[in-house]
Amino acid sequence: MQRFLKKTHKKKVIIIGGGPAGLTSAHELSKVGVESIVLEKDHTVGGIARTINYKNYYFDIGGHRFFTEIKRVEDMWKEILGNDLLRCQRLSRIYYNKKFFYYPLKPFQVLLGLGIWNSFMIIASYLYARIFPSKSEETFEQWITNRFGKRLYTIFFKAYTEKVCGIPCSEIRAQWAEQRINGLSLLSALRSFLAKSPNTGTGKTIIKTLIDNFYYPRLGPGMMWQAVANIVQNNSSQVRLGAEVEGVLCTKNKIEALEVRHNGQKELVHGTHFISSMPLRELIHKFKPPVPEKVHKAASALAYRDFLTVALIVDKRDVFQDNWIYIHEPSIKLGRIQNFKNWSSHMVPDQDKTCLGLEYFCFEGDELWRMTEQELIELGKSELSILGLVDARDIEDGFVVRMPKAYPIYDSRYQESLRIIYEFISQIDNLQLVGRNGLHKYNNQDHSMLSAMRAVENILGENNDL
Repeated sequence: MQRFLKKTHKKKVIIIGGGPAGLTSAHELSKVGVESIVLEKDHTVGGIARTINYKNYYFDIGGHRFFTEIKRVEDMWKEILGNDLLRCQRLSRIYYNKKFFYYPLKPFQVLLGLGIWNSFMIIASYLYARIFPSKSEETFEQWITNRFGKRLYTIFFKAYTEKVCGIPCSEIRAQWAEQRINGLSLLSALRSFLAKSPNTGTGKTIIKTLIDNFYYPRLGPGMMWQAVANIVQNNSSQVRLGAEVEGVLCTKNKIEALEVRHNGQKELVHGTHFISSMPLRELIHKFKPPVPEKVHKAASALAYRDFLTVALIVDKRDVFQDNWIYIHEPSIKLGRIQNFKNWSSHMVPDQDKTCLGLEYFCFEGDELWRMTEQELIELGKSELSILGLVDARDIEDGFVVRMPKAYPIYDSRYQESLRIIYEFISQIDNLQLVGRNGLHKYNNQDHSMLSAMRAVENILGENNDL
């Protein structure tokens, strides 16, 4: 960053969003003395990587593994958190057909759990897919089937993925699989199982979905982002909570200011450069004057999946040893269960109790989303009982968090929509898009952070293609 210091005078960067991408941008700018203002609509930082404190029980919005192959990202985690960055050993399983299977899959356990005939058919299906693969890999279904065979796709991928996305796998684009499970196949899973240290990164490509250990902050991922927010504010920049961007004032090829509602008052926030991690659809719709109709329609076509976490406090010391469990049973609405005590014992104030996070994927306004907090708590109790994990009588309290636009959806329209939007954005000299929602890309936290780092480099004189 030293090489940029002489170029930083008179810059003022306005950052939309106080999640990992937005706060990483502000942190990188603060290191070279550039003023920034982070505008966060919610009243807490972290975005989907926030941590909720309910009666001193900590839980996050989905489990956030801190794992990366990007050294500068890992260096930032360690710099900020120090000894509060714990090393966790992974244990996760899949619930399917009233049985639990370790994930990553262990072939011999799958053989015993599914039976000889079913296992034979899985191998036959895989061999068929290798000999006669689908020539087109446009959809998630085609991508997975080519690497695992149709039968294993149906058993271990279809139901869960459709819960997450809310649309059939035949409509989900293959890019979803490429980003989430790149490098994984039945053969690579078998090799990983047979190897003693399959994923240590010793000269080999790491398949992230197979990693067996990772970092995790002592009090959850929100601990990281609150610390970054504090550092930014101590370096003469601002983090404004409850600040909602209502308008993006653009003249020709330049953003002049943002219309922001903060503490009930509307104000104009001016800057020389702008970084946005706001959902791309919302950003485009807030332009003043309005964007061309073609661009507006493209933004309107972008789809998102929303998310509910039902946190349940269980009056029981040990419930299960997993960090998380995937629920592949279509008759169960629940998608995944986190056991936060198994991520960090500090997440639970009383070690004789357990805090579980039940994850439900939905669309804002649908039946699940409209359920009251008590209805969702009762649903969670009921489904845990059906799964045989917890006796509902042992659940003594609960809390619900709703997270809109948690996942950008890769449907059949999204690529063309992004092409049109990116073409429009490329004409605006002082605006950059970062993060999962800013780019409408299902990034992990580390890639969101990297996009922010590269955006700051651009402001300081480089020319990275985000």
